[in-house]
Amino acid sequence: MARNRPIPSMSELDKRFVRDLVLHEDAAILALNKPSGLPVQTRGNRGRTLDHLLWAFAKSNGKRPHLVHRLDAGTSGVIIAARTKPAAVALSEVFASRAVTKTYLAIVHGRPPGESGRCEGRIVKDGRKVSVTQKQGIGDEAHTDWVLLPPSTGSHSVLITVPYTGRMHQIRAHLAAMGCPIVGDVLYGSAANQGQDSPRLMLHAWQLKLPHPDGGMLNLEAPLPADYASVLEALGLQPPAAPGSE
Repeated sequence: MARNRPIPSMSELDKRFVRDLVLHEDAAILALNKPSGLPVQTRGNRGRTLDHLLWAFAKSNGKRPHLVHRLDAGTSGVIIAARTKPAAVALSEVFASRAVTKTYLAIVHGRPPGESGRCEGRIVKDGRKVSVTQKQGIGDEAHTDWVLLPPSTGSHSVLITVPYTGRMHQIRAHLAAMGCPIVGDVLYGSAANQGQDSPRLMLHAWQLKLPHPDGGMLNLEAPLPADYASVLEALGLQPPAAPGSE
């Protein structure tokens, strides 16, 4: 929820577009299923961004939802905004204290070494990319848990990943460092597979679990986009089972 500002004009098409992304809304929180390719923010707020589209939910006094975390432009899935100042403060504290469980789905090249594991390489920022190192005292501590979702074709796999730190490009860099770059990742994929299997980054912010500012736990899930499901099918992979289907 931003400070009072004049509400910019927005087309009815854009208003319908962003309202169709809503997964959950209440007095404190707005949750959306961000599509791949839509930037959350840009420098100077130039161009079409999710942050700008949130003006569709502004009140007549100019107050609007305020994003409390980020996703890469190429990543699809759950993202939340606070609708009030108290909610923004509470949610910022929740994210800062790592009381949020973020679960992502990643379609990757290759097969990981085992059925599950943890990546613990430290993240070093290097311009618009990051690198992974095991050297102590360099970069930022980071760890990402992963579980292989059967079946794996050998050439491709689906991983359920849970980052317990929120470093820049953490999941992308960690998976690439263990030899399983995400399909469609032009920054961290090898020269041999960059952009070959997908028109987009195959990383989806699938589930988000966090304490609600008003009490209790909020469990959110973003359905797989059609383009993501199509790549799964084309590669002979299976989506995760629906809750209660096993």
